Amino acid sequence: MILDVPELSLVALVGISGSGKSTFAGRHWKPTQVLSSDFFRGLVADDENDQSASGDAFEVLHYVAGKRLAAGRLTVVDATNLQAHARAGLVKVAREHDVLPVAIVLDVPEPLAWERTEARPDRTFDRRVLSRMSRDLRRSLGQLAKEGFRKIHVLRGVDEIAAAEIRYEKLFNDKRDEHGPFDIIGDVHGCRSELESLLEKLGWEIVRDDAGRPVDAVFPGEARTAVFVGDLVDRGPDSPGVLRLVMGMVAAGHAICVPGNHEQKLARKLNGRNVQLTHGLPETLAQLEAEPAEFVSEVRSFIDGLVSHYVLDDGKLVVAHAGLKEAYHGRASGRVRSFALYGETTGETDEYGLPVRYPWAREYRGSAAVVYGHVPTPVPEWINNTICLDTGCVFGGSLTALRWPSRELVAVPAAKEYYEPVRPIFTTTAKPDEGLDIADVTGRRHIDYGYGRTTVPAENAAAALEVMGRFSVDPEALVWLPPTMAPCTSSSVEGYLEHPSSAFADLRAADVDRVVCEEKHMGSRAVVRVSVTGAGDAIWTRTGRPFFGPERDEPLLARVRAAAAPLFTELATDWLLIDAELLPWSAKAGSLIRNQYAAVGAAARAALPAARSVLERVSGRGLDVTALRDRLQLRSAEIDGYTAAYRAYVKPTDGLDGVTLAPFAILAGTGVSYATKDHDWHLALADRLVSADPQLFTPTRRMIVDLADPAAESAATEWWLTLTGAGGEGMVVKPWVGLGATGGDGRLIQPGVKCRGREYLRIIYGPEYTRPDQLDRLRQRNLGRKRALALREHGLGLAALDRLAEGAPAWRVHELVFAILAAESEPVDPRL
Repeated sequence: MILDVPELSLVALVGISGSGKSTFAGRHWKPTQVLSSDFFRGLVADDENDQSASGDAFEVLHYVAGKRLAAGRLTVVDATNLQAHARAGLVKVAREHDVLPVAIVLDVPEPLAWERTEARPDRTFDRRVLSRMSRDLRRSLGQLAKEGFRKIHVLRGVDEIAAAEIRYEKLFNDKRDEHGPFDIIGDVHGCRSELESLLEKLGWEIVRDDAGRPVDAVFPGEARTAVFVGDLVDRGPDSPGVLRLVMGMVAAGHAICVPGNHEQKLARKLNGRNVQLTHGLPETLAQLEAEPAEFVSEVRSFIDGLVSHYVLDDGKLVVAHAGLKEAYHGRASGRVRSFALYGETTGETDEYGLPVRYPWAREYRGSAAVVYGHVPTPVPEWINNTICLDTGCVFGGSLTALRWPSRELVAVPAAKEYYEPVRPIFTTTAKPDEGLDIADVTGRRHIDYGYGRTTVPAENAAAALEVMGRFSVDPEALVWLPPTMAPCTSSSVEGYLEHPSSAFADLRAADVDRVVCEEKHMGSRAVVRVSVTGAGDAIWTRTGRPFFGPERDEPLLARVRAAAAPLFTELATDWLLIDAELLPWSAKAGSLIRNQYAAVGAAARAALPAARSVLERVSGRGLDVTALRDRLQLRSAEIDGYTAAYRAYVKPTDGLDGVTLAPFAILAGTGVSYATKDHDWHLALADRLVSADPQLFTPTRRMIVDLADPAAESAATEWWLTLTGAGGEGMVVKPWVGLGATGGDGRLIQPGVKCRGREYLRIIYGPEYTRPDQLDRLRQRNLGRKRALALREHGLGLAALDRLAEGAPAWRVHELVFAILAAESEPVDPRL
């Protein structure tokens, strides 16, 4: 016997004690899916048979059931559920979470149930109690449907119970396995001619009957599906023609359709209900009077069969006539259908006597894109991953379609104004508030960003909020932050803490066969956004702060914009996001160098000569201080190396004179992320910028290395030794394929590992770090946390670029940038 149960539902087992409910539940569901009243009595009273604790037990059970249903998890309640008041509590929980309540009744003979009950040492009640339960069960069978249970399965006898199998069924609105591509079409309102024009502009071919009427449309060469957001009828000149075409497309499997409030009202009228003849309904009824009765009957059946909303494309897309809050996606209830048809109002009316709509889209934070219509708007605009496609065709506006997943908007103008709107459709230039809300970034937060999952602790979120709120550039511009970079594995090569051989081995272990070795510029990380018009241009540090200030940032951006002008045309983009290093280090970090590094060198250079002078005088008196003198001599040489190391990155600048940018990646442009491009592509564009303005831009030298070629590795090592011997910081070794490189398991790998020079590392680890005992200690440094942090920030950054490219609302990009900033407040050794 097959029992059909919705995938998301609240299942109530109904049966007398001893009917086998717990055994049945254990056979068909996971233990975590089953909430037992006995267990909750034991939880609150330490005794599963303490009936006086039932009130508290069911209160907790209902709470847990609600949490599970809110998370979209099927829940089974194992209790007798023989009284109407007990079942009413379960139906109430199901309705609160917009899922279907299901009853499965286990009806076994009372003598068998008593035999089982007597065999249980934890059951000591009187036989008369079981007889009363049996009477309650008989009365319950006829009441379950009236109480609100949408599916009722009655299993009579042990054989039916043993033979029963659970079969899960999807809700009608669940079309997550349909991936399109889709052409989603806004409110048509009887504008058949415009609908035909729009379909043809989208590439569909209209199919006509013998009378020349459109009855279907097909998309040649590709399996596309049209999706209609409802309000096909009323106000326009040919509602029957629109219905005939859409009904034909749906019947042929070429389209799906959700109902609008105008279809709902028309259906009520066709079904004999008393409705007000307003808002274009009289025109539709007059047009239908000219149609055969069979067609009108088909229209009534078609509307009655429409589903409130659809969840499509693995849950990435939701279509509903008036939109849908995230909590209602994929749910089924009267209030879900009501919201999908009519939206939500504030209870007020405007000066035209129309209801004031509650701006649910401004508060929407769901990951699924919600496409809807219902309220005409002059121009469709993405607001928090939602978009309204009703552009008022019947009012003389246009008929608009959204192509999914490309998010391309296609529209045709209305031939005329067919119906005068009650409320004028005003053109507005006000930009909707899509930025971060305080609730999006405070407290402990869990983020699934596509490349992994991360938790942002509350204390880290507070630190990031301080930086973003007080110091960062405008969040509208702050769309990406660079990840921290992990060093290569500590080297065993004598005299070296980091060496190219370790960097190559690290990437080879990650299944990388080809790398690019890029010169590591010793400067300050800079992210630059420039656009054709200059609007929104900015340059910021790796923590999101403005770089210098407007007096220097603006002329710097103007020069970058001028150099990038040919790239805007070539890449067909209005703006570019560039990852770069700003040189020299002293241009931005002058105070850091003076206070943290130069102070050490100055103190040593002042103290060591005096100490050596004292030793010389002591030695002249015949005392043997050779060992101490040698140590001071070594210390002096180490200090000289330390001073030379940081001085190599101190150069004079005057305003922008002496300041250069070394670009090495073009991250994104209009509607596209370039993370999939290989590093040859990125560096070739960087070279173009250098050629355009060689005074501003510094080239990034590099070598391509095949990791299967020892000679190529040897040549790269020699190149690194030459770079670092001349005072360079070192190099970064990156997978050649680009920023989104993955290993054999499909997971992201480090976008690059840094390999720093022997002398440069004196700045990081101290003047004496090259002593053998110091190197042995430093080789034990733990790189695990640094590597995990670098990989997490890299994944968050890639996800931010992906969301930026797909046109996601600003807050969805900002939450990832915010998470990177929060991760930077984690206590990780800064020397790594």
